[in-house]
Formats: sequence, C-alpha cells, structure tokens
Amino acid sequence: MPTLVIANKCYSSWSMRPWLLMKQLGIAFDEITIPLDLPDTKVKVLKHSPAGKVPVLIDGDVTVWESIAIMEYVGEAYGAPVWPEDRRARAMARSIAAEMHAGFTGLRSACPMNLGKRYAQKDRGEAVARDVARFSEVVRQARERFGAGGPFLFGTFSATDAMYAPLVTRLETYSIALDATTRAYMDAILSLPAFQEWRSAALKEEWIVDADEVDEDAIENYRKAA
Repeated sequence: MPTLVIANKCYSSWSMRPWLLMKQLGIAFDEITIPLDLPDTKVKVLKHSPAGKVPVLIDGDVTVWESIAIMEYVGEAYGAPVWPEDRRARAMARSIAAEMHAGFTGLRSACPMNLGKRYAQKDRGEAVARDVARFSEVVRQARERFGAGGPFLFGTFSATDAMYAPLVTRLETYSIALDATTRAYMDAILSLPAFQEWRSAALKEEWIVDADEVDEDAIENYRKAA
C-alpha cells in the first residue's frame, strides 16, 4: 500500500490535492502527517522528501513529490481515471491544472487556506478580484464545453477538480461573492465525501499556525532544505 506524507489538513492546500484525488477514486493508502512550523518539521520532512516539501507519495521503491506529479503517477500506476477520457477535455484539464499550480498568486497570498476560520466579506484588492474572475471563467468554460456528465469541471471528478479544491475553500471561508455557475461548482466540491472527511479531520487538529499573515509559499514549503 502506498504512503502519502502530508502536512496539517487545516492549512496544507498542496497536501489536500493528491489526498482528495486518491480518496475520491478509491485508492487505498497509508498516511503520515507532519505538522507545520515545529522545531523538527524540516528534519521529519527530509526523511521522506528529497525536495524538503510535502506532499510526497512513497510506493515501494518509488518516491514522487509535487501534487501534479503524484496525480500523474497514480493514474499510471493504478490505472485510475485521473484525467477526462476525451482528448480535447484532457488537454484543457491538464492546462488549467497547471495554471492552478503556477498561478492565482493574488488569491493564494491574500487568502491563505485555513479551514478553521470564517472571514467577513470585504474588498480584498484588485489581484484577488482578477483571480476570482479568472476562476469563474475557468469554471464556466469547462462546464459549458465538457461538464454535461456531472457537476464537476469535466463532468466526473478529475485531477483538475482536486487541484482547484483548495481554492474553493478559500472562496468559501473568505466569503467571496460568486456567480451562480461558480457557486454550484463550489457546492459540488464542498459536498464531496472525501472533502468532508478531510475537513472533519482538519477541524479536530490541535496544531495551530498563524496563517492569516503568511503567504502560501511560506506555509506550504515549510523550511525548504538549503
């Protein structure tokens, strides 16, 4: 059975992504949680991750890090339907998943993931507004072109939905106003049994990180090995 090494469920958006995908696809795995921002965090992470970051998937003599790489590996190793079957949909799915990996920095920096808090609605600046508008556009385009088979971006749940799930939690916890199409998609993610399991565990965690004033890179990358 593979082992997925993750950080705190309350804060770690990158950890959520492969965890959510594997849970939703019914792929069994063991789990190791390394709490953020403790004196021994770096040492513990480096025991598993050559990059000094999580998540990390360990499958026998194979070690895979970075969320997208883990998802690709899961698809290859376990024959899982990680991406849409349709070639055109798959091309778009991979493109917007990569866009999520590298982009939406305004929203990610201004609104760190914290499942344990709910924030009042307010103007969070132009960068956040642009990212929210882009996300709504992504949802609309994917749903219009390829979403007929279900409530997710490409109908059935895929790696792309796992990639955007932490962004969905930000929009929810920071009370950001959305159009009806985007809201419906968010509700589909938030109602996933796998997500509800993740959130339930997150709210029971005892570790606290002051994430309000820390950008995502600082939270997710911990203390990257020099």
